[in-house]
Amino acid sequence: MPVEVKRRKIAVLGARSVGKSSLVKQFVEKQFIDSYYPTIERAYVKNISYKGNEYVLEIFDTAGQDEFSPLKAQYAIGIHGYVLVYSIASTDSFEMVQILRDKILDYCGVTDIPCVIVGAKSDLHSSRQVQLSELEKLAEANNAACVETSAKDDVNVGRVFQLCVQEIERRLSSNQTAPQANRCLLQ
Repeated sequence: MPVEVKRRKIAVLGARSVGKSSLVKQFVEKQFIDSYYPTIERAYVKNISYKGNEYVLEIFDTAGQDEFSPLKAQYAIGIHGYVLVYSIASTDSFEMVQILRDKILDYCGVTDIPCVIVGAKSDLHSSRQVQLSELEKLAEANNAACVETSAKDDVNVGRVFQLCVQEIERRLSSNQTAPQANRCLLQ
């Protein structure tokens, strides 16, 4: 009997220069690039196993966001889960996470989304501006999973995407229907 392969679309969002692309590249290609080139947008595909199931993850690495930029439709329509990234060395990028989550909720007309909040660049200990306890408090307030990572040192990178699949599947099991991703309507 063939194994059912589940497809899940994940959008990686966050402020500029927080390490979104480094996180995705480390996960998909097992490489860290030290130099920074602003991301336009790029999609990656990676297969993973989670709790005995096979998943094909379509990961959308997005351009950096700011609080005034409108949420683009492709970051909301058809997306099953979100990875919201900030840098532990930037309070501003941490505050941007709540703004992004609220924009997604407003755009999609929902009250909850499968989401992982990621404190990136955990290797920058001496520059830390956001404490782990602040991350945990934000995640709890938003019904989200959370983890700190370092793409540079490959710490918890795979865990980010496992947690995202976990959050997607947790919500699916509670309503027992196949995912239709976020049901956003264009108006």
